[in-house]
Amino acid sequence: MDAESLRTFLAIHATGGFSSAASRLNRSQPAISRRIALLEDELGVPLFERVHGGVRLSDAGQVLLPHARLAMAAMQDCETAIAELRSGTGGPLSVAAVGTLAGANLTPILERFSSAHPRTELTLRTATSAEVSDLVRSGEATIGLRYHRDASPDLDCGELCSEPLQVVCGPKHPLAGRRIASLRKLAGERWLLFPNARRLPETSADNLFAQFQVLGIADLRWMPVDSLTAQKRLVEAGYGLAVLPTSAINEELRSGSLAAIRVTGVRLSNPVCLVTRRDGYLSPLALALIELLQDAIP
Repeated sequence: MDAESLRTFLAIHATGGFSSAASRLNRSQPAISRRIALLEDELGVPLFERVHGGVRLSDAGQVLLPHARLAMAAMQDCETAIAELRSGTGGPLSVAAVGTLAGANLTPILERFSSAHPRTELTLRTATSAEVSDLVRSGEATIGLRYHRDASPDLDCGELCSEPLQVVCGPKHPLAGRRIASLRKLAGERWLLFPNARRLPETSADNLFAQFQVLGIADLRWMPVDSLTAQKRLVEAGYGLAVLPTSAINEELRSGSLAAIRVTGVRLSNPVCLVTRRDGYLSPLALALIELLQDAIP
């Protein structure tokens, strides 16, 4: 069993097929098939089952998956450590962040870091909170920024700050720019929220549902919208209300394309957490960026 076999195995799992894995790895499909056949011969079990439209992991493949991820992450640690040792001041550094965090607060921090460390190959990838943890866990990202703590034993997850959230509406809404005494007044509104809000602690939705449940209101009208930009445009058009990060809507509030609805006694916020792999290698550059994030994010 070698690194290339494990890399091929993970690529097939990630893309759902041999052809797509070949494209990702810049290999021919026969070469991909031979590599997996050799690995299956070595292990004595099939790793994939063919299904309509692609392949899925066999029971043996499910067993191999977490170990393959750990092995590839450890190899990435080795490569990163050697690159840092050889260059002294530069090397690759990957960051994964929830899309709504990769904006007003994070961008200037990354710019400051890149200016101070110009030889660093800094990459930023956006994902959901769960995906951020998976990217860090697999070694595809060294540092992750997500909402809410991840208690997984293989990750270190610490809170950086609490991001304020704001109830927003279109400028023609009757409550635009007004303060109301209770969320009860908004119980009949349509809400535009990020998907899976009732199951995953991804964004503001959980906070909102909790606030209404305290008031005995459990049945809200809501529509899943997985894009921050789409939510803002729909709210501007008067299609519903949303709860969005204050830092992401300042420009719209100033221009008047969105308006705030302030609710007395209600504070909505999301904890922003920094995620790294427990016992994973953190280069001096990674530690420098972590320190900058801890100092710069209010």
